[in-house]
Amino acid sequence: MRISLGTRITLGVIAAVVLVIMYVPLLVVLLNSFSTSASLSWPPPGFTLEWWGRAFVSEGAMAAVGTSALVAVISAALSLVLGTLLSFALQRFSFFGRSTVNLLVILPIALPGIITGIALNNLFRTIMGVPLSIWTVIIAHTTFCIVTVFNNAIARMRQMGTNLEEASADLGAGIWTTFRLVTFPQLRSALLAGGLLAFARALGEFGATLMIAGNLPGRTQTLSVAVYSAVQAGDDATANFLVIVTSVTCVVILLLAGRLVPQRTLLVSR
Repeated sequence: MRISLGTRITLGVIAAVVLVIMYVPLLVVLLNSFSTSASLSWPPPGFTLEWWGRAFVSEGAMAAVGTSALVAVISAALSLVLGTLLSFALQRFSFFGRSTVNLLVILPIALPGIITGIALNNLFRTIMGVPLSIWTVIIAHTTFCIVTVFNNAIARMRQMGTNLEEASADLGAGIWTTFRLVTFPQLRSALLAGGLLAFARALGEFGATLMIAGNLPGRTQTLSVAVYSAVQAGDDATANFLVIVTSVTCVVILLLAGRLVPQRTLLVSR
């Protein structure tokens, strides 16, 4: 499709404005994290590494980083297993209610996290009588991280087709041999990318975490909740540090995921 020069310029300007609105505030946070002022201010009166040094020795900040990493790793691992199994069931088998199951699988990512958090809070505390803990946080994160893996895996399986698997079966290979030598090598990069994106998704979740486990420093306080607490307490320096740590981690993960699967597959997974 050909578009006129004026249209290209207009679209370019719109894209530039959108990118500026999206990323200039993050740049401001980055610069303020090195500011000599303990509160958010612009322009920074000076630059220092004092706040970064304090954050690195802060037990609360480091505990939040460790808790988030633990929750994200376990949630991503569970999502890899469950999301892969679901994608196989919904792509390779026909059964009554398959469309409904597919909708229910992807619904959690469309719902605000706080809704999922309230629902699971009622389930655990009211119905099951289970005390809220880091494990209930992991379960909550897994419910919407599954979608990331599921979308990557099912998109890849639609591209793969079944010809190679059928040929493997015709040559006498069993189901596990076919999976190990034919199916998994084709799925591997999509699953790894889905796992990375699930990790990033779990790392920054706020609504569900706050509703399902509260805000207990060193126990259930994750990065996003720690940022919220720091802002509420007026500790902008710690909030800036945690925001930058989270942002850099997510950018690195997205770059890695982008190298593993085609861009169109990543777009489907979001």
